[in-house]
Amino acid sequence: MKTFMGKNFLLTTDTAKELFHDYAENMPIIDYHCHINPKEIYEDRKFENITQVWLGGDHYKWRQMRSNGIDEKYITGDATDREKFQKWAETLEKAIGNPLYHWSHLELQRYFDYHGVLNGDTAEEVWNICNAKLAEDSMTVRNIIRKSNVKVICTTDDPIDSLEWHKKIAADETVDFKVYPAWRPDKAMNIEKPDFLEYVQKLACVSGIKVDSVKSLLAAIDNRMEFFDSMKCCVSDHGLNYVVYQPASEEAVEAIFQKKVRGEKLTQLEVDQYKTAFMIHVGREYHRRGWVMQMHYGCKRDNNTFRYNQLGPDTGYDSINNDATAAQLADFLNALSTTNELPKTILYSLNPADNEIIGTIMGCFQDSEAVGKIQHGSAWWFNDNKSGMINQMVSLGNLGLLGNFVGMLTDSRSFLSYTRHEYFRRILCELVGGWVENGEYPYDKKALKNIIEGISYNNAKAYFNFKD
Repeated sequence: MKTFMGKNFLLTTDTAKELFHDYAENMPIIDYHCHINPKEIYEDRKFENITQVWLGGDHYKWRQMRSNGIDEKYITGDATDREKFQKWAETLEKAIGNPLYHWSHLELQRYFDYHGVLNGDTAEEVWNICNAKLAEDSMTVRNIIRKSNVKVICTTDDPIDSLEWHKKIAADETVDFKVYPAWRPDKAMNIEKPDFLEYVQKLACVSGIKVDSVKSLLAAIDNRMEFFDSMKCCVSDHGLNYVVYQPASEEAVEAIFQKKVRGEKLTQLEVDQYKTAFMIHVGREYHRRGWVMQMHYGCKRDNNTFRYNQLGPDTGYDSINNDATAAQLADFLNALSTTNELPKTILYSLNPADNEIIGTIMGCFQDSEAVGKIQHGSAWWFNDNKSGMINQMVSLGNLGLLGNFVGMLTDSRSFLSYTRHEYFRRILCELVGGWVENGEYPYDKKALKNIIEGISYNNAKAYFNFKD
């Protein structure tokens, strides 16, 4: 029997062990998509206790606690941090087969040097160990990032954001890693939302452009994109429920916008036509600026209205959507490609049934403009687990070039989640090592080194044009 999460955790063959320990283990990290707060980086926050690090805003854990029948008081309510940690520990011991079990224990090992098991009985011991460690200067936010060997972080930022904290970080010579903004314009696209017009006025205010038409709205978007570009932003991200391509004339899109201004209800087709015009416009701008376009889709959000009204969005009530989007995804990419304005693009679907769809569509739009110009993004959210990662990489290997894959990202709000890169790299090395051991790929150390180090770090560095 193997030691619980020991040195060769998830590695079962000699080749897998060699690939991980010789090539993957010590590669730096590029976290090109996450939701951490740049203010906490600049202020070099020191957390008071492990609950603040682990349970504040982590809807992955919240969902599992609810599945364990834990009262909301101990999840998002007014229970003490110690009480919340206890309830999480009692939940974790039942999470066999869930990636949270592995992630939590990797974090305990790497950041707190705790190699035991967290459960209801050990919660007090772990609470004290973690909190004592968090009190040390070595566990401030910046030192956690350094300890994790992170070279680049891309946060997620709204077009109206001042990027105040990014400016301060960039001006601070003691910050020895890069923190860049990433452009997330969902609120300017989601014309169906009740707060759309309120947001448009904020966009007008910050851009200095009166927004009373689609043309002026897009001008305001371009204005803010110019500002983000000046702050070395090079990547966008779109959170889509589904991929849309319903083209319409400029006049028709303008009529849709004015209908919204008048307070009239839009049809679904009208919503989709506006969103198509918006996405085509920003896609062209991304290409002109050399930005990467990320598209996350296939999610049905806020399913529990009762809890949404209490807690708001991003609190653990979203699910996989099975809307058929293949044709519209292909047509959207084709619309940009037809005028040679398709930017580098990373595609993520929350529905794992879309893996092969993504693999076949992206192969239609690869060209010499960039190595791996269209990427099948790492297994996302509900697929961010051992089987999900394997399925995504096997599909990419079957239908594309796995060796050009830009690899892992945290998509997280926690500064301790960089161990997810280790988790991913172990799974990658086990997969590739198995192919080598089975005679499906030669034991070519030079080629294997390039593949493993590329997927771990080098491919992302080249793809996003990040500099040392």
